[in-house]
Amino acid sequence: MKNNRRLWLQGLLVLPLVSALPALAEGLDAIKQRGRLRIAVYNDFPPYAVAGGKGIDADLGRAIAAKLGLAPEVVGFNADEDMNDDLRNMVWKGHYLGAQAADVMMHVPVDEHLARANDKVRIFGPYHRETLALARNPERVPALAGSAAVALEIFTREKIGVETATLPDAFLLSVLNGRLRENVVHFKSVDLAVKGLASGQVSAVLAPRGELEAALVGDSKAVLDIPRFAELKNGSWPLGMAVKAEEKELAEALAAAMVELRNDGTVAAIFKRHGISYQPA
Repeated sequence: MKNNRRLWLQGLLVLPLVSALPALAEGLDAIKQRGRLRIAVYNDFPPYAVAGGKGIDADLGRAIAAKLGLAPEVVGFNADEDMNDDLRNMVWKGHYLGAQAADVMMHVPVDEHLARANDKVRIFGPYHRETLALARNPERVPALAGSAAVALEIFTREKIGVETATLPDAFLLSVLNGRLRENVVHFKSVDLAVKGLASGQVSAVLAPRGELEAALVGDSKAVLDIPRFAELKNGSWPLGMAVKAEEKELAEALAAAMVELRNDGTVAAIFKRHGISYQPA
């Protein structure tokens, strides 16, 4: 997850050498007077955000801004160590290197544990449910069924790819008492893991569905499954937005705009345009 793909429940507290000044809350009226909505999206995170201000999250941010009568200002940023850092850097404080906080951050897991750990932000407005999926070579890996103990047994013999330091990574390294460790192959991105699948380096890849679908475009051989493992409690999660904790009015306006966009089909159309299966949250 980025950072739905990161282990946001196990984030490390890292104190920067130079402290940033707290970002001042502007309020909805001030944002309207300014005429622009500053929208934070992850860099290099297809299909949700890609270079040039493109991607699902960027398009959703623009559609929300239009609903509010504002010009969109899409700001890309690099993921930090964990989601807590990202919320600090892009929502409530600003980056210690000088990057300004945004009015709203996209692609935030709507998760009660994450919310409790970050009382300076308000998390709300789920717009899509992300789910872990498995891309597999059907000639080497049959459809998985049953508990992880049964279904994943094949990966004691076949190699499976994951993006490093993600939920799939942690799950596969720990499940079956660590018996899969030798066959878990780590990649820097889901896209590279899928390239490993195409080349035969691995027989399957476990990753968020949206990222897998984007990486599999043009691959007619791989099969995409949605496995269900009782051992994996958070195999799916809603994606939403975050603003500063005190920005209740802004959050309500953004949430109302997102509801309108869901109801009029805009959200589904954006996902379809990017070739990704939309799953209402």
